[in-house]
Amino acid sequence: MNPYILTTLLFGLGLGTTITFASSHWLLAWMGLEINTLAIIPLMAQHHHPRAVEATTKYFLTQATAAAMLLFASTTNAWLTGQWDILQMCHPLPTTMITLALALKIGLAPTHSWLPEVLQGLDLTTGLILSTWQKLAPLTLLLQIQPANSTLLIILGLMSTLVGGWGGLNQTQLRKILAYSSIAHLGWMILILQFSPSLTLLTLLTYFLMTLSTFLVFKLNKSTSINQLASSWAKAPAITSLTPLILLSLGGLPPLTGFMPKWLILQELTKQDLAITATFAALTALLSLYFYLRLSYAMTLTMSPNNLVGITPWRLLTPQLTMPLAAFTTSTLLLLPLTPAAKALLTL
Repeated sequence: MNPYILTTLLFGLGLGTTITFASSHWLLAWMGLEINTLAIIPLMAQHHHPRAVEATTKYFLTQATAAAMLLFASTTNAWLTGQWDILQMCHPLPTTMITLALALKIGLAPTHSWLPEVLQGLDLTTGLILSTWQKLAPLTLLLQIQPANSTLLIILGLMSTLVGGWGGLNQTQLRKILAYSSIAHLGWMILILQFSPSLTLLTLLTYFLMTLSTFLVFKLNKSTSINQLASSWAKAPAITSLTPLILLSLGGLPPLTGFMPKWLILQELTKQDLAITATFAALTALLSLYFYLRLSYAMTLTMSPNNLVGITPWRLLTPQLTMPLAAFTTSTLLLLPLTPAAKALLTL
C-alpha cells in the first residue's frame, strides 16, 4: 500500500477514536465510530484476496448495523428525555439498546459470531489493530453511560467468558483462537464494568499488552495455524521458549501479569455478594486455559520434521522490529509484583 494512503488511513483511525473519546453528544460519538470503521476497511481489504474481501464485507455489515442501532437508540433517547448528552442516559429502553449496539460493535456474546470469521480473513497486523485499537471507542462509550441494567451486563459478561472459552477449544487457526480469546477477555471487562470502571481499564491495558506480544510472536514466526507453530524452534529458539509463558499469561496463571486483573475482578465480585458469578467466571477461564496450553504444547513439545531448508530461517535477519516485541513480552510476564501499585491507582 502507498505510504501516503496508509498514513492517511491510520490518521483516520486515530481521529475517529479521539472524536469518540472527546464527545459528550451522541451524534459526535456516532460520527467518530463511523470514521473509525471507514478508515480500517481499506486496511482490511488491501490484499485483494477473496477471503480478505469477504471478511471486510462481514465487518462492514456488522459495524453498519451496530452504528444504525446506536443512532436509532440515541434518537429515541432524545425523543423520550429531550437531551443528547452521553452522560445523562436515564431511560432504560435507549440505554439497553445502546449497550447491545456497543456489544455488537466490540463482539461480545451473543453478538460475537462475526469476530472469529472476520479476524480469520485478515493478516496479522490488521488483525492486531482490530483486536486492540478498535475496542477503545465502544468501550469508552460503555464506561460513560454506566448502564443501570446490571443484570444485562452480567449476562453479557458471563456468556462472553463461556463462549470465548468454549469456541476456541477445537480451533486449529491461530487467528480464530485469538478472536475467541478476545471475546473471553472482553467478557471479564464487561462483568466488572458497573462495579469498578477503573478495574475494567486495568484489564483492558493488560489485555492489550498480552495480545500485542502474542500477535508479534506469530508475526515473527509467520504462523497462522497450530501446525506452523511446531517449526518455531528452528526459526527463533529464544522467543519460542518464552511464548508458552505469554500464552499462559493470557490464560491468567500466576505468577504472570495476566493473573492480576482476574484476581482483582474475582475479589471485587465476591465483595459485591456475587460469589456464584465469580465462581462461574473462574470456571470458564479454565476452558480458555486449555487451548492456551494446547498452543504451548504444539509450540514447545512437538518438533516438526526438519530438513536443511527448515533449519535455515533462524540464520536470516528478520525485517520485523524486535524492540517492541521484547518490551511487550517483558510487560506480559513480569508485571504481577506491581499489583499493589495498580490497586492504589484504582482507588484514586
